[in-house]
Amino acid sequence: MKNLLLAILSGFLFAVSWPTYGFVFFLFFAFVPLLWAELQLRQKNTRKLKIKVFGLAYLTFLIWNFATTSWLYYSDPFGMFFAVLVNSLLMSLVFLLYHIVAKRVNFTAASSFFIAIWICFEYLHLHWEFSWPWLNLGNAFSENTALIQWYEYTGTFGGTLWVLIANILVLKAILLFQQHKDKAILVRSSIKLILFVGIPIGISFLIKSNLDEAESHIEVIALQPNVDPYSEKYHTDDEAIKKKLLKLVSEEIKPTTDLVLLPETVFAQGTRFKNFQISEAHDFSQRLISDFPNVSVLGGISAYDILENESEKSHQSNLHPRGFWYNDYNAAFFEKANQTTEFYYKSKLVVGVENFPYQSVLRPILGDVMLDLGGTVAMKTTQVERSAYSLNNGVKVAPIICYESVYGEYVSQYVQNGAEILAIMTNDAWWAETQGHKQHWSYAKLRAIETRKAVARSANTGISGFIDADGTEIKKTKYNQLGLISGKIPVYKKETFYVKSGDYIARVAQFLAIFIFLFAVVKFKRSGVKR
Repeated sequence: MKNLLLAILSGFLFAVSWPTYGFVFFLFFAFVPLLWAELQLRQKNTRKLKIKVFGLAYLTFLIWNFATTSWLYYSDPFGMFFAVLVNSLLMSLVFLLYHIVAKRVNFTAASSFFIAIWICFEYLHLHWEFSWPWLNLGNAFSENTALIQWYEYTGTFGGTLWVLIANILVLKAILLFQQHKDKAILVRSSIKLILFVGIPIGISFLIKSNLDEAESHIEVIALQPNVDPYSEKYHTDDEAIKKKLLKLVSEEIKPTTDLVLLPETVFAQGTRFKNFQISEAHDFSQRLISDFPNVSVLGGISAYDILENESEKSHQSNLHPRGFWYNDYNAAFFEKANQTTEFYYKSKLVVGVENFPYQSVLRPILGDVMLDLGGTVAMKTTQVERSAYSLNNGVKVAPIICYESVYGEYVSQYVQNGAEILAIMTNDAWWAETQGHKQHWSYAKLRAIETRKAVARSANTGISGFIDADGTEIKKTKYNQLGLISGKIPVYKKETFYVKSGDYIARVAQFLAIFIFLFAVVKFKRSGVKR
């Protein structure tokens, strides 16, 4: 019963640490009750030890996942249960692997392996096809940006490493006190922990006070049309949407406006790229540009290409019931005066809604289960390179679509290609007025700090607004609010260490995890020979 309560306590600590409602400092010891329970079981070496450890871990992570991401239910009940149950399972397997290694090595090696393997798990969640990095530990500081200005050097993995080491320091202090019963140990350990947590915070404030000033500004209008995706968006034709957008933008646009930013798939009717020049999206842009030649338009569109030859198809192509192949896109279009339209294809896809993970393996087994359960309508086609579009004044913007804004190293690739403003187009109305749209907005602050670029964000419904390069909110809208937001966005030229280096902490963790694991295996085999 005691270990059960410890597992529940860990789950509760994770849950109450998370943005946008939580107190993030609980995260620095959230793992400790679970680690302590695992250690007690390991020392007793009871029957069915692995099952017991796995069960406790699953309880902890189930509480954490459900408390922080159950808002997914509003968009897809099956998707919510799948994400919560499977992600809890994956976290538990990682913890079980730590348990197996910890039985064979000393405390220092076991702790190092725990830190490394957890970081590897988070890194996996950024790159495999079942990608779900929403609960990566470094994300938890998104509402406390004054503490993490050093993310420009480490990315969110710096925050993950910070949290994991702090938990190990707390666990070690408890073990030493249990062994020696000396209160001085607690005092010394407390001082070490305060310094370990406090010094990065001090460095963060120092960095923030010495940030470069913006070199220039651009004038941006971000629209929030507030179209209900369940009852309106996919039942309203593009012409009606165009009229609504024109009415909105006419309230604020002026000759000095540099960019009009529209939400993800705001033109949702489905436009064939071949016919884009006669689309409502193109007509909307041209009407603005003809009256205001300085303005550029960046917005979202649902689009497709019909493949003339079957040989053109890829693993992302779809077979239409009528027998022809086509590519489906969640795309962004960019238009300005005297230039051909440019397109960007969303390339970080939402599992089950925009892609069928590992379909070559799973489709023969599952058939169209993802389709039948309210998932993929069509597999989306992606692109390899990140784009950066030049406004008339030469400033380059990154067309970031929705879920892509959760990926740090991915967003940094836009900046490597010249982007000086992060322009996020999203539709957060799927989750109703829950933590979902609040967390999504909050995570954009992490991208601002990592890249030292200001963010302009247009949400169909959710939060539209502007974020400065230090993560500070410049201005924003409210949820379920029709309107727009306009203002000057600072432009910064600096390229951060993180932009240049990416997730190097995770790459180092991979080597460390493999080394310790192999060491544990070799040690176990040698000890087996001796017996």
